[in-house]
Amino acid sequence: MKTLAFLIVSLCLNTGAALGHEFWISPEKYVVDPGQPIVAALRSGQKFSGGPFSYLPPRFVRFELIRGELVIPVEGRIGDRPALNMAVPEAGLWVVVHETTDSSLTWDEWERFEGFVTHKDLDDTLALHAARGLPRTGFKESYRRFAKSLVAVGGGQGADREVGLRTELVALTNPYADDLSDGFRVQLFFEGAPRPRAQVEVFDKDDNGAVTVMKYRTDDAGVASIPVEKGHEYLVDAVKMLPLDASDPTLEPVWMSLWASLTFRVPE
Repeated sequence: MKTLAFLIVSLCLNTGAALGHEFWISPEKYVVDPGQPIVAALRSGQKFSGGPFSYLPPRFVRFELIRGELVIPVEGRIGDRPALNMAVPEAGLWVVVHETTDSSLTWDEWERFEGFVTHKDLDDTLALHAARGLPRTGFKESYRRFAKSLVAVGGGQGADREVGLRTELVALTNPYADDLSDGFRVQLFFEGAPRPRAQVEVFDKDDNGAVTVMKYRTDDAGVASIPVEKGHEYLVDAVKMLPLDASDPTLEPVWMSLWASLTFRVPE
């Protein structure tokens, strides 16, 4: 009974924490020695601060460690926190990948929805909402998260790649092995195609825990270049909003938001 109660509480916390907030993978160490485990929490919150999620298979469809073509499913016990604690078989750059299942929420305040889509640079959503004749309150949104994190094992040699997420951020720069004097380059994809002229929000956390939020826009190839500093941790985030057909917006979602995130840390 205690285990069941714990899982129920965890599911409620995980659902509540996700509403309207970023979701990211938070390694305890971004650089680990060969043979040592990669330990990371799944987090949701605002301004790069949020509570952890448990390892709950019903809440995700993918949870993997990827290096090149090598893909290792993340294994754990139900309820584990942190959600990831596994060693990998070789040194190099490892990409932690996590895709959630769908969740939904109800928007009861138009001003909050308006503020959210404006902040995420999804302004065409408001015009389309009106054109579709949708109500301003009591409508539902579905959402899914697509998170990645870059972890160096040993020297961290290697490269990120597309891993087949519906939307994803792909690091074109290896923060542990490449020259960062011209910044960190990242490419945003949606359904396998580069997403041009889209907003990318960057959360920059210094070694004292202070967070600075910056916004960039991808170029015609879906690429954004981000200035970075040594010793800082970064969360890169981008959101895509899609319309959904619904016969009853109070019972079925009329929008679906897709959230891509990527975390890494620049070594000292």
